[in-house]
Amino acid sequence: MEIESMQYIQPRPSSIVAALYTARDLGVDVAILHGPSGCSFKHARLLEEDGMRVLTTSLADNEFIFGGHDPLVQVIHHAEEEFSPRRMAVVGTCVSMIIGEDLESAIHDAHVTTPTIAIDIHAGFRENIDGVLATLEPAAAVGWISADELERQRFCLEKANEVERLRGAASRSYIEPSRGDLKHIAAKRLIELADSGATGVAVMNAKKETAYMFADELIALHNACPDAAITYMSNLEDRGLPKVRADAARILAGMRERGLDPELIGALDEYGANGDAVGEWIGEIAPDFALIVGVPHAVPPEYTQGIEVISITNGPRQVEPLREMGHRYVLVEIDLHPKTLGVQEIVESEFGAVLRSMR
Repeated sequence: MEIESMQYIQPRPSSIVAALYTARDLGVDVAILHGPSGCSFKHARLLEEDGMRVLTTSLADNEFIFGGHDPLVQVIHHAEEEFSPRRMAVVGTCVSMIIGEDLESAIHDAHVTTPTIAIDIHAGFRENIDGVLATLEPAAAVGWISADELERQRFCLEKANEVERLRGAASRSYIEPSRGDLKHIAAKRLIELADSGATGVAVMNAKKETAYMFADELIALHNACPDAAITYMSNLEDRGLPKVRADAARILAGMRERGLDPELIGALDEYGANGDAVGEWIGEIAPDFALIVGVPHAVPPEYTQGIEVISITNGPRQVEPLREMGHRYVLVEIDLHPKTLGVQEIVESEFGAVLRSMR
């Protein structure tokens, strides 16, 4: 096989994990992974930090041959009795797909009264959005979300995928991970620009709960340079799945409590579709410099030509594409996502701490 024929030769997000996160956003209290105990172990543990219990049927070689229907029925029944959840989801895995398990049948045979959906998914999809849609479609079928919201979610997912293919970590078969530029050097330059009287914009275009930390970077800049000619924008409009909307409301309230009231463009799940709107907003202001945090590559480079851009991501594989887009400094908030799971208040960022230390 020639290398040109490969789509990716680097690890990519899992559709099973995407299904779990989407179930969480829908208000699912207990998710049951129907597969081996180690399937999606790291993310299952992280999601438990976020308040959703993740159980497993712990399938082993015997069930690989004879099927795992009975263990699944037992775990579903146990989950209802033990945890009294408001909503449950049974999530498929590669094993359950290969042995042909009927998840709906197991839910029926468990005789539970808790609203429960079956998510038929495995890790063999090229794009993790398949896991999101595999969760949203049965959720819409039972009335957890409206048909209009399902279509809105489809659009947002398609745009997010488009951004990743064009300018993100999926834009080539392999991207070398990088820790980016040194934060204190970028912070010094940002403060120099703000103090010089230059006009700036500070943009948060963040994905879901990651905004709990990315918001801090805007707050820190406002703390450090309160009188600078900087206009602030955040994608915190009130749209999306239940958890997404609750997170946006908390983050916006937290920013306002800290003295920053940003303009609002887009919602936390619209980061991929928000690029042109943010770019046009930047064009209207015509700033000398820009701080763009969250998913900075969503903003097409034509909108930032001639502007000195400092961008912050939480993806080490995003550094190289952002530099190629012409951003002067590209910073990485390492381990941002684990630090923002399960929180309900804004979390201090490394870059924010550096900015504050310079004043």
